[in-house]
Amino acid sequence: MSKIETIGIFCKQKSAISEEVLKELTEWLRHKNLKVLMPPDSASILGETSDHSQESIAPESDLIIVLGGDGTLLSVARLTHSHHVPILAVNLGSLGFLTEIELPEMLSTLEKVLQGESVAEKRMLLKTTLRREGESVREDVALNDVVINKKAARIVNLEVLVNHQYMTSYRADGLIIATPTGSTAYSLSAGGPIIHPSMHALLLCPICPFTLTNRPIVIPDKSAIAIKLTTEEEVQITLDGQTGYPMYRDDILEVQRGTTPVQIIQATEKNYYEILRKKLHWGRPADDQKSD
Repeated sequence: MSKIETIGIFCKQKSAISEEVLKELTEWLRHKNLKVLMPPDSASILGETSDHSQESIAPESDLIIVLGGDGTLLSVARLTHSHHVPILAVNLGSLGFLTEIELPEMLSTLEKVLQGESVAEKRMLLKTTLRREGESVREDVALNDVVINKKAARIVNLEVLVNHQYMTSYRADGLIIATPTGSTAYSLSAGGPIIHPSMHALLLCPICPFTLTNRPIVIPDKSAIAIKLTTEEEVQITLDGQTGYPMYRDDILEVQRGTTPVQIIQATEKNYYEILRKKLHWGRPADDQKSD
């Protein structure tokens, strides 16, 4: 990681918690003579003004700090990934699979980052292209998942090709295409497996399939996926559970690994399995239980 002089901060507006944390963080950074950039909505939490738009923060920053939950991080990651700026995500009290750094750890972790003692893990993005009558009508990226689901209470038909080879046709409430990062999000609730974020894989997970033999499948991340809608149902494409738009009959959604990963700074004292145990409330080691 190169020398850090300018830090961009995105903060979720969350009453007194956000104001207190953001004030402590900005004062700490400015005391170290670091330049702080914030978009207007974050700056307003402190009663400050800003002439930087959300889009202009990343190109000028050496590090981005996200204060909030996973949803805040997902939106910032989609916004900033192309600028290769590492992200330090601090959890403001939500579940936080991605925002693994807790508030008491914020300044100590940041000190290590400034001293060059941190590690940024690269997380795969999904790149999507929606084609209508052979023409590209929309392109997007997602860090967690891309979901195709119905609007009405009826089953949709989706024809799936992988690397131009027909794989199957799903009759289901919808389909989730997830990264390893997103395997602990919506896909997990739909019965999909947990995939370690270092794995080079993509996950296809049907939502309530009509045929019970249609199970989630993990495929190589170099695969090119094409999903065609073959019914007239009202269908929505949703990116990371945040941005959505309609899909019509005979539209084709192409999904593949993005060219630019997101760099998320890891908490050096933790490991992935510890985070899973904590967030999913898995059992503790037998030795720990004996001491109760």
